[in-house]
Amino acid sequence: MAHEVTLITGDGTGPELASAARRCVDATGVEIHWDVQEAGVDVMERTGTPLPEATMESIRRTRCALKAPITTPVGTGFRSINVYLRQELGLYACVRPCKYYPGVRTFFERVPVDLVIIRENTEDLYAGVEFERGQPNTAELISTINRLSTDRKVKTGPEETGISIKPISVSGTERIVRFAFRYARENNRRKVTAVHKANIMKFTDGLFLDVARRVAQEFPDIEFEDRIVDNMCMQLVQKPDLYDVLVLPNLYGDIISDLAAGLVGGLGVAPGANIGENGAVFEATHGSAPKYKGLNKVNPTALILSAVLMLRYLNEKEAADLLERAVAEVIREGKYVTYDLKPDRNDPTAVGTQEMADAICRKIEELRTTAK
Repeated sequence: MAHEVTLITGDGTGPELASAARRCVDATGVEIHWDVQEAGVDVMERTGTPLPEATMESIRRTRCALKAPITTPVGTGFRSINVYLRQELGLYACVRPCKYYPGVRTFFERVPVDLVIIRENTEDLYAGVEFERGQPNTAELISTINRLSTDRKVKTGPEETGISIKPISVSGTERIVRFAFRYARENNRRKVTAVHKANIMKFTDGLFLDVARRVAQEFPDIEFEDRIVDNMCMQLVQKPDLYDVLVLPNLYGDIISDLAAGLVGGLGVAPGANIGENGAVFEATHGSAPKYKGLNKVNPTALILSAVLMLRYLNEKEAADLLERAVAEVIREGKYVTYDLKPDRNDPTAVGTQEMADAICRKIEELRTTAK
């Protein structure tokens, strides 16, 4: 069966990574019709927008996109394209597996880390409901808060105070928690852990926890527990093998997924998927690394593993397993890998982005031949 997929080439090192991932997917034999589209700072310089409407139209049509990294300016500039895509397309579930592959350098090689982070994508502080310091509407909001609140007030003035609103809803929480339990059931996972700060934020995180407990009763075959987010960070560093699927509000999910990626060797091996009712966008967890642009140096593993998630989403499970196994074996062998996957980062035998992709493609063919 042929599939049409939008390929967003991104900026910085994105085009190099997109090329590597595309070649690896094609090597599996799955028929993909790639609709190549642009987004990011490069296209913004030419067109005045970092996300052309043609790119959005393509994703809406194909309902499946593989997106290379895109730069998000810090503090200034355009808003995160990643966040916009999730909200505009209703991609409410962010799935970030964090799995150790032998050969990756990490302090946790002896611990069988195999976690899946399920992050709510559309609510929480990432909803973008913000009020800038020094603005009249910020002063009005602070005045309203201080008038309506009996015990908690904003004690600093509007000229020096910015405010972000944290919406957490019953419907949004039900949706993401059910997604986490269904994911656990469909992927033979044993436990779901809800992560929160309900001891402090009782009307937002408290709501998240209450709803999660209620939804958990619908899945008696899956173990359920909850953890306070700061304790969860300590638990993951001390004993990550006790955890399986974590479900979290947006901000905690972003932070915890980076922590979990650190357990298995870093963002270079951390894939991601953003899934909604009417489509999905697959992307590496890491950024665009613009300082390495055009150097054929960065590790393509995270985007290739994101393509593995994409293949599973497209119900091409055999091809997904084949591609993941090829990636794992190339990393385990350690010969044709990028500098960050070598025991010594200055190892002169390290290969480039495209050469590692070449090795994965060769490994796919080798595995197919062996299986015959």
